[in-house]
This record gives sequence, structure tokens and C-alpha cells, in this order.
Amino acid sequence: MKRIVYLYLLLFASRAFAREVHPALKLFKANDPKLQYFGRIDFTDPLKPKFWSPGVYIRAKFRGTSCTVLINDEVKDGNTHNYIGIAIDDNPPFRLQTTGKENVIKAAERLSGTEHTIIICKDTESGIGYLEFIGVKCEQLLPPPPKPMRKVEYIGDSITTGTGIDVAKRPCNTGAWYDQHNAYMSYGARTSRALNAQWQLTAVAGIGMIYSCCNMNIVMPDVFDKTFLRDNKEPWDFNRYQPDVVTICLGQNDGIKDSTQFCSAYVKFIGTVRKAYPKADIICLTSPMANIILRNTLARYLNGITAYMNNNGDKKVYKYFFSKQFHHGCGGHPDMDEQGQIAEELTACIKQVEGW
Repeated sequence: MKRIVYLYLLLFASRAFAREVHPALKLFKANDPKLQYFGRIDFTDPLKPKFWSPGVYIRAKFRGTSCTVLINDEVKDGNTHNYIGIAIDDNPPFRLQTTGKENVIKAAERLSGTEHTIIICKDTESGIGYLEFIGVKCEQLLPPPPKPMRKVEYIGDSITTGTGIDVAKRPCNTGAWYDQHNAYMSYGARTSRALNAQWQLTAVAGIGMIYSCCNMNIVMPDVFDKTFLRDNKEPWDFNRYQPDVVTICLGQNDGIKDSTQFCSAYVKFIGTVRKAYPKADIICLTSPMANIILRNTLARYLNGITAYMNNNGDKKVYKYFFSKQFHHGCGGHPDMDEQGQIAEELTACIKQVEGW
């Protein structure tokens, strides 16, 4: 009898231990108030918030040994699949690609059974199609930490989207043109993390101030007020995000254009940004990818533009010229290390302007 009782207790303990090590995961849907959203997102369907822009991210805090992410991909044109960056706690992020319209992603396993933070970031840009966030599965979703008080918005082109920087899975000139995109490791996201600030990447590969490459019929002033920038669709409510700092990094795709035409359009665009963000500091940047000729040309233009704005009453417009050309990534873009160097320069600039 004692042996039977002992075996029963042993079996019960084993099952209890198994439950402790492999607890059931609970689905927390996208409209759970404990989930934090950052970036230009369409919440028309709160159970399927939709976003196109690179660098849009979701943050959650959970307790347990594992976490699963549920996310839908548009699968644009039937064959494109977005990349997603995932960061757990302070560990290096990892990047993966969706495989279909509905994706169940084991984002974290074999963690300690304590509290953890996860960030899920869209690494590919709007032209690759939208994602819909469905929710997370974990043991317990916890109240998140407060969002950073500081906010920065980065307006730009493919350099800002993080194009051509990640060759961990595919070398340059292999696979699809977006296989090396990594918005989470772009200079804007890295600058904001260094500053303990939120980030928003308002950027489209190939876009310019007055001229865009790649047969695009849009320029940044056309689409700045949209959620889906690439197709100039879905109006964006600027009240949802009022940044302390806005950086403008355009001109690489424009190339050297007529100074009056380019500078006039740039001044007008600063006025548009100012109307959207009355209190923000605006920093105009040269292109980090520009060769010496284009860099010097943009520097000359920006000197005139910022002087004009300052002399006409807007003292919160600044300029910064990057120290060199960063072009060792795919297609002449900055590579992963160079994006970090760009972020270091921009972080120092913003600290000086803001006193952070």
C-alpha cells in the first residue's frame, strides 16, 4: 500500500513539474491594453492593426519561459514576404521572414520563468506590403513599462528604412531586393534607443524631395501625411505622435538639381512639417550615402535653407552634415556597422540640440 501511495505521489509530482516547465500559453489579442504600439498604424480593426512602414514596432512584457507571436502578412503580389525583427530583453535581435498569410512565430523559448520584454518590429518597408498584428501567446501578459517620454521622427529614403544592411541570411546581389532590409538596426531606431526615445521612420526607399527614382510617381511632400506612404493612401492623424525632434534626410535620390527648385520645395516641406509639429526641433541632414560632390552640394543648399528659415522666424530649424560617405552595404548603402556610425553622429547632434 505504501508503495502504491509513493508511486502515486511521484506521478503527481512529475505531472505538476511538467505543468510548471511547460505551462499552457494563453492568447492575448491585439486589442489588449497591455500591448504597446509605436509608429503609423491603422487601427480600423483593433483585432488586426495594420501597418506598412518600416520600423513600426510592438512592445510587450510577459512572464514565463516562452512567447509566440501571431502576425498576418499581405503577401503582396502573391510572392513577397516581410521580414520581422524580434528582440527579447537586452539580447541581440534576430530577424526572420514570414512564410505565408498567417504566421505563428515561436519568438522565445526556454527562457527563465521570470519577467521578460519583447519587441516585434517590421524590418521591411511599405512597398513589400502590410502586416497585421494578431496577438501574442504567453503564460501571463504584464503591465508594460511606461513609454519613453522622448520622441523622434526620421524622415528619409532607403538609407532611413535600413535597406541593404543585413547580409546575415543572404549576401548582397542575391535573393529579392529587400532581403537585406533591417529597420530595427537602422540609424534612426539605433539613435532612439541610445537616447531612450520612441522612434518613427517616415521613409520610403527611392523617394526624394522633388525627384524619386525607380519609376515612382510620388515624392515625400506628397505622402508625408499618409499611413501607407508608398501608395499615398490612408490619412495619418498627426495628433497621435508629436515628436520632440524631426530629422529630414533627403536628397540622395534627387541628386544635384536646380538649386532654386530644390531649396524652394525643401522650405515649403519644412513648413508642412512645422504645421504638423508646431513645437518640434527640425534637423536637416545631408545624405550619409552621398559622394563628396553631392554632399557638398546638399551642404550648400542646407546652409541656405536653414538660414532662410531662421531669418524668417523659425529658430528651431537646424542642420547637420555627416562626416563622410557611408556606402559599403548592398547597392552602395551604408552597411550594418556604418548605420551604427551614422547613429552615433546623429545621437551626439540631437543631444546637443535638445540638451539630453
